[in-house]
Amino acid sequence: MRTRFRRLLVAAVALLTATAALPAAAADRQSPQQHPSHGGLSAVMRYTEYGIPHIVAQDYANLGFGTGWAQAADQVCVLADGFVTLRGDRSRFFGPDAATDFSLSDASDNLSSDLYFRGVRETRTVERLLAQPAPQGPSRAVRDLMKGWAAGYNAWLKQRRITDPACAGAAWVRPVTTLDVATRAYALSVLGGQGGFVDAITAAGPPTGAAAGAEARVPDARTAAEGARELFGITDMGSNAVAFNGSTTANGRGLLLGNPHYPWQGGRRFWQAQQTIPGELNVAGGALLGSPTISVGYNAHVAWSHTVSTGIPLNLHQLKLDPADPTTYLVDGRPERMTRRTVTVPVRSGAPVTRTQWWTRYGPVVVSPGGDLPLPWTTTTAYALNDPNALNMRFFDTSLGFGKARDTGGVVESLARSQGLPWVNTIAADSSGHSLFTQSQVLPRITDDLAARCSTALGKVIYPAVGLAVLDGSRADCALGDDPDAVQPGVFGPARMPTLKDAPYVENSNDSAWLTNLDQQVTDYERVFGPVRTAASVRTRGAVADVAGLAAKGGLTVRDLQRQQFANRSTAGELAAADAARACAALPGGLATSSGGTAVDVSRACGVLKSWDRTMNSDSRGALLFDRFWRKLRAAVPSAQLWKVPFSPADPVGTPNTLNADAPGFTTALADAVAELRAAGIPLDARLGDHQYVVRKGQRLPVGGGTESLGVWNKIEPVWDTAKGGYRDVAFGSSHVQAVGWDGSRCPVARTLLTYSQSSNPNSPHFSDQTRLFSGEKWVTARFCEKDIASSPALRVMRVTEHR
Repeated sequence: MRTRFRRLLVAAVALLTATAALPAAAADRQSPQQHPSHGGLSAVMRYTEYGIPHIVAQDYANLGFGTGWAQAADQVCVLADGFVTLRGDRSRFFGPDAATDFSLSDASDNLSSDLYFRGVRETRTVERLLAQPAPQGPSRAVRDLMKGWAAGYNAWLKQRRITDPACAGAAWVRPVTTLDVATRAYALSVLGGQGGFVDAITAAGPPTGAAAGAEARVPDARTAAEGARELFGITDMGSNAVAFNGSTTANGRGLLLGNPHYPWQGGRRFWQAQQTIPGELNVAGGALLGSPTISVGYNAHVAWSHTVSTGIPLNLHQLKLDPADPTTYLVDGRPERMTRRTVTVPVRSGAPVTRTQWWTRYGPVVVSPGGDLPLPWTTTTAYALNDPNALNMRFFDTSLGFGKARDTGGVVESLARSQGLPWVNTIAADSSGHSLFTQSQVLPRITDDLAARCSTALGKVIYPAVGLAVLDGSRADCALGDDPDAVQPGVFGPARMPTLKDAPYVENSNDSAWLTNLDQQVTDYERVFGPVRTAASVRTRGAVADVAGLAAKGGLTVRDLQRQQFANRSTAGELAAADAARACAALPGGLATSSGGTAVDVSRACGVLKSWDRTMNSDSRGALLFDRFWRKLRAAVPSAQLWKVPFSPADPVGTPNTLNADAPGFTTALADAVAELRAAGIPLDARLGDHQYVVRKGQRLPVGGGTESLGVWNKIEPVWDTAKGGYRDVAFGSSHVQAVGWDGSRCPVARTLLTYSQSSNPNSPHFSDQTRLFSGEKWVTARFCEKDIASSPALRVMRVTEHR
């Protein structure tokens, strides 16, 4: 195998000089950059359709170089903006009050973001993690990848002209270092912990005035759960993924459909590539921007994807403070002073801002004085946030291990070796017919026993409801324990992770592990991993029903996966539309009263809801009406009152059901939806795609799919704009979609789709080309093997080098 890959590399390099062997279009586009390097890092780049690079390099440093170069070529402005964030320079360049894009933290404004990331820099947090030997720290291969990525990005900046108007000529576009690349990995790792609580960290200060004596109230369980989800949940990402084993497929080999739901703008976009080191690595898929490894993808033997998990990747410690000093806390009666971190942020057109952060043995002190989950700092009490991913610099190693795996067992081995996934599940399939689900992520080692022994009054309310532990920080015996197989202290080891291997199907749509397979339910895990035997989302209910039906049918191929991606079936519509139509038809005089007190004629809506095909296809009539009605109904009616038949663990897919049209708010939601569409000039039976679209280069592209509450596999979260005729853009949703199988050859059978396209630059030919495919529900046939790459009619070959 090594000899074959070396031959392929020789063939790839030969393409650089043998211009006569290239397609005419490729030969015409050659430049001096394509000739062999005279020292420094370099890589061979073969671009095929839709701007997808196939990068060949001799080692990890050179592979990182090619990856950094190619990402800069497509996404330089987005990447540069992210590096401004990571250096704590947003206030300096963009002003302190402007909002961030939330790509690398949930900071509400630039000043809060800068205070946090400058604190990370000034305490040398990432440097300390990089200094650790593997597996606690990065491997030599990942260090070389990060170093090469920075060099490739810098070389592109030096050698090319920026054409993207978002940052052309901007002073904030600057060269980067390996530390910048590593800090980006750190920011992604803590996104579900410290990164989601930046405002609470940077705003925390000792109590003064009236706040000094205010004690936290303990909310009721429902209110506390809602508050905890609002404060700690990752709300702008999700995903579906399913793997089928060989017993369900046409040829006895595995199948995988991955459908991550990630932001369509900003620094958490995926970017497509194939990475090859002959004899060492050959992997393709989607990399998160700034990452030198493939994040979700496939190779000749195995394919994998991720879904955001229900695991709670953090916990709180409630501190008992010294009555004489609110910056001193007690552990077993002994005082410990908080660590004071003073951070100064330069501000555009203003004086620098200096603030203090307070840290403890558990982590930073956080405040949330209001809302449904109050966490005040008083003279007697404060709360500290424990985020074990703040010690995790292992994500890239885990992904690299996936790329080198030869089967699902290799995926499990990579997870056990580096334990680097911060807030996701893994679903995988391989060419031998195996399937895998595992919730192997970095979680604080909160056992149910520890929570029972050490929860505070607030913790006793929250932990059962959402899995967020609030432990008594005044007791040393309430410290998190250690698992012998864990890479770092205070987290669960691999043996404790919810896992299901070789089931006919394994599926996850962001609910807990217990519904991975209806016939082989996974239930033996601690509450911090997620709930058991509780009502699932309508998206999970529809997805599990779909994939169970496919598995029972058998004989599956990649084409079945493609159909599942764009089935666009609305589970909520199937459950509620007929009931809503009947209740609508029964309204006296066809009238309903709006929230403004106006009588609205809704009689036309009754027939539209009845005849709607229950899909969110672009040509579906009635889908938009149901969407607007359903959103308003869900906002007005509590879940417990929405259905007549309650949830039953014995029928997790079929319950709850039967819409409660007698619930207060039903007729108001219907009236408001009808009035809203009429005011916007939108017919009640309008085709969905006429009013759910994105605009690219002045052209409307219809978009199918729908929001979370509709229960659609092809999830999108569109942006409503009445003035522009409906949903005018997509905030997040289906992103790097891949349907992968094998046919016994050396080449995987893969269909992919990057919904928002490869480049954010409106002047790039790859700014909207795949978005057009997504609009038309079409796919890219992946070119993985050398023969397929070489036969691409769009083939463009170049060598990129560190020095001209």
